Amino acid sequence: MYKAVIGLEVHCELNTKTKMFSGSINEYSKDPNTNISEIDLAFPGILPLPNKEAVKKALKLAIALNCETPDKVLFDRKNYYYADLPKGYQITQMTLPFGKKGYLEIDIEGQTRKFGIHQLHLEEDTANMEHLERESLLDYNRAGVPLVEIVTDPCFNTESEVITFLENLRNIIKYCDISEASSEKGQLRVDVNISMMKTTDTVLGTRAEIKGINSFNTVKEIITYEIQRQQEILEKGEKVLQETRRWVDDKKITVSMREKVDAIDYKYYVEPNIPPVAITEEYKKTIKEEIPELPIERERKYIKLGVLPKDAKTLVKTKEVSDYYEEVLELGGEPKETSNWLTTRILGYVNTKNIKFSEIYMTPKMLANMLTMLKNNSISTQQAKEICTICLEEQKTPEEIVKEKGMEQISDHESIKKLVDEVLNENEEQVKQYKNGKTNIIGYLVGQVLKASGGKANPGIVSKILNEEINKR
Repeated sequence: MYKAVIGLEVHCELNTKTKMFSGSINEYSKDPNTNISEIDLAFPGILPLPNKEAVKKALKLAIALNCETPDKVLFDRKNYYYADLPKGYQITQMTLPFGKKGYLEIDIEGQTRKFGIHQLHLEEDTANMEHLERESLLDYNRAGVPLVEIVTDPCFNTESEVITFLENLRNIIKYCDISEASSEKGQLRVDVNISMMKTTDTVLGTRAEIKGINSFNTVKEIITYEIQRQQEILEKGEKVLQETRRWVDDKKITVSMREKVDAIDYKYYVEPNIPPVAITEEYKKTIKEEIPELPIERERKYIKLGVLPKDAKTLVKTKEVSDYYEEVLELGGEPKETSNWLTTRILGYVNTKNIKFSEIYMTPKMLANMLTMLKNNSISTQQAKEICTICLEEQKTPEEIVKEKGMEQISDHESIKKLVDEVLNENEEQVKQYKNGKTNIIGYLVGQVLKASGGKANPGIVSKILNEEINKR
């Protein structure tokens, strides 16, 4: 019996204004070779200058992932030939990475799990290569973009664990404003290392690495395929090769690219053109204070407030939605009720219209005001649903809608009693049926009172008064 052992290398481009070692603009562009300079193209005599903001963001992510952090900034040179870097080598970190021995804590399948982070380091990204039939094209826009690489321990056994980890990691990256983390723009890419071992073994099997995956769905497909491929090889008594493979999407298979090299083949040494710089504890403390409350902390907090676990996960999926929810609570919204309106009515509208959450007209204050009106019985639940829809579609405030449509709910006891008396006088036959044991007729009578009020009477108060008055007759 075999089990899979999976490790990840996650590459994330940082959202700095300029590149890692040059002043070139760091932004996504479909026009090739436009965001480049002499440094990016490694002209003779150029010297790299580290991006301070990139260093700060890398340290912030390392702290958010509970990593040990170094006392100085130190870069290394990786002397492995890169056809997609003009220098022919990469400036990265090996000696003193910005993060080591960290972990990401996740609530998964009813359990709290810690997945280990082996290290987190900062480096420069490579150029984009497009391979044609007889030539390859290079776009240097991406060359030199600040890139954080998060290397996990070989701590995953299933594709569901991997996907849950990646989704949580992406959320943390976004919450900390480190990157947009868009897979479509190539800002988040994953290398998956997969090996198989017998459940009774203590030594890991030979791994195969599948590189440059920019879709979580593809990650899942690759893991499923590669587990089956390696298991079939082992069951035949053959050996799995240590190699780098790539995914062929139209055939849904992995194919060999080259034998996988070991770290010694990279020939690391300290980068001679970048002197080390001290990192003080005060500086780390300043960075830590900038880290917001993270998704897992917010999710647990919301569940304690009475929110359903599945709704709590929805609320923390993006910081934008979570911040919106928190603001409504600060304005007096009830946790569970606010969650219901936000996850069903508002997010439902966003999904149906296929728009960004930031594009909705209803602000947290508007939602809080509407919920206050509902709580004070100024409007009914049905009216609140109508108000919410009109607010989102016609861009009017709840107060404007209530005034325009005359939606003020009648909650005055005497006014409702008067309506109840009128309805009972007009429905003597139904009153007799009620007295003879047909008590479900009360629903019809409540409806008649609500109709008489033009839908404005408070249903709860109507039901209470109606029961009192009909029993007096």
